[in-house]
Amino acid sequence: MDTASGRKALRKTLHDRGMRMTPQRQLVLDAVRELEHATPEQVCRRVQRTAPTVNITTVYRTLDLLDRLGMVRHTHLGHGAPSYSVRAHEHVHLVCHRCGRLEQVPCELLDPLSGTLRAGHGFELDASHLALSGTCRDCLKEIP
Repeated sequence: MDTASGRKALRKTLHDRGMRMTPQRQLVLDAVRELEHATPEQVCRRVQRTAPTVNITTVYRTLDLLDRLGMVRHTHLGHGAPSYSVRAHEHVHLVCHRCGRLEQVPCELLDPLSGTLRAGHGFELDASHLALSGTCRDCLKEIP
């Protein structure tokens, strides 16, 4: 979704729920879109380039609102703050716990597991909201 259609979608979503569009909400959504994966602190720094008076509390509240509205999603990639991306940005994250390397793989890679969970446990996996922790190939080469 490009910036213009993203703005239109945000305005409509807010309006449909009786909320108003604010410049801060738009700036936060634009920052998430530009950064692709970003912590609230990274979003805040990007927003403050345009609007220096926007503080981290406003960014956290806006990210929470956008997440509840389905405009962004968050993923916990390890310890610390979650990482936010636009809703359409769906993939599984592979996080190396040794070097911090982050890779993205298609959600479909987990289809066999998803089918097993659905059939055996009645559980529907949301693989697009998932980070798997492990050791990347480069770090594995260093292990004796």
